[in-house]
Amino acid sequence: MPGSLLRLTALGALASLIVGLVRSARRQPTPTTTGVASWEPLVEEASTPSRSGPVQFVDTGTSTEHPGWVEPDADGGCPGSHPVKGNTQSKIFHVPGGVSYGRINAERCYCDEATAEADGYRKAKR
Repeated sequence: MPGSLLRLTALGALASLIVGLVRSARRQPTPTTTGVASWEPLVEEASTPSRSGPVQFVDTGTSTEHPGWVEPDADGGCPGSHPVKGNTQSKIFHVPGGVSYGRINAERCYCDEATAEADGYRKAKR
């Protein structure tokens, strides 16, 4: 029994070798390269005009102003004109009189609920 297993393994190895030799003999030769492209060249786009001179920045006035909300003070409190506190991570806003209003440090302060909702926030459930 062990001898027949050895013969079978040797026959399998010999068959694999023969199949490999036949496949390598039948491969097509690699085409020679001529250095000439066989496709049309890409269409050149119009070049972007270069600019020279110093860069000038225009002050739009939006660096400290945000539409509909203001920054809270250093303690996370909101000014009287914008009492609604917004949390940017949870996208939840809290109104005065709410259960968590006193504990929340605001990241944005809104003037009313509609403005906070327009900015993508939802009202706290409690």
